Amino acid sequence: MSATIKKENEHFPVLLNELISIISPHYGGTFIDCTFGQGGYTKRILQNNNNKVVAIDRDEKSKTFAEQLKAKYPNRFLFKNLKFSDIANVEKDINKLKGVIFDLGYSTYQMNDPEKGLSFKNTGELNMKLGLNNYSAKEVINSLSEKELFTIFKFFGEENQSKIISKKIIKSRKGKSLNTQDLVNIVNSIKKNPKKKIHNATKVFQALRIFVNEEISQLIYGLINSFKLLPIGGIMVIITFHSIEDKIVKYFFKNYSEKKNTSRYLPSSNDKILLFKINKRKPIIPSKIELKKNPSSRSAKLRYAIKLNNSDNFNDLIKKFEYLLDIEKLNKNL
Repeated sequence: MSATIKKENEHFPVLLNELISIISPHYGGTFIDCTFGQGGYTKRILQNNNNKVVAIDRDEKSKTFAEQLKAKYPNRFLFKNLKFSDIANVEKDINKLKGVIFDLGYSTYQMNDPEKGLSFKNTGELNMKLGLNNYSAKEVINSLSEKELFTIFKFFGEENQSKIISKKIIKSRKGKSLNTQDLVNIVNSIKKNPKKKIHNATKVFQALRIFVNEEISQLIYGLINSFKLLPIGGIMVIITFHSIEDKIVKYFFKNYSEKKNTSRYLPSSNDKILLFKINKRKPIIPSKIELKKNPSSRSAKLRYAIKLNNSDNFNDLIKKFEYLLDIEKLNKNL
């Protein structure tokens, strides 16, 4: 995916300078870019001749950008069309891994692609598939029950009007298949607040995108599996864009970097092995200069941690967010 802004032919990855200062690529090493997108972070890392990048992205259209980099850096760049939960599949391609990077936003070219149906600014089929999907938002909106849609909007979109919106969707879809503009019109008919900076349909579209792309399980198992690949001393950097994913990342780092433990799934506090060292407790956010250049970066939060020890036990992480993982299982009704 990878969140970038586009200005003419230039791309500006969010918090690029901050990320580079954290991972210190000038010392050399191999990095995994888990959300390659248009390759903004990867390009910067590869400027140092001692670096290699293994990039993955679920969006097949990222291959176009990857082929350009492969031609320029044939021996130092490798691209795999994978979901980041499948990061273990690149293990054989890694040597001297130094860091793993996640940018959980999505790119301008994805937002502007009418085929993806991610934007409420375009009229088209409700798709929202970022790649390697089993179903689309069209199937979700036109097939799931009122109660199921309510659950998705409430927990994945944190939408206060979830109940009314779900009820109206069920009523509106009788005899027709709803498209992007139909959904926007439904939400606008319920949420009449023209003064708000955020579009009325933002939370509903976010909820559908999270559900369609199974972003909760992708993130949780992406974190776990990338941790297992990372050697001791390696660094993990994650940029989030909404409160749900940031809550997961924050818990992941904090829970495994503190002695305090209230979970029955881990050893007692005295025996607890710390998995991370965190140098900065609060997230790094865009500067005023970046916000002026790229207002859409306003919700970005960068968190990072250094691996201290190995572990295969992440039961408490899964248990903590089991209620969100269970919502994804509603896809069995599609």
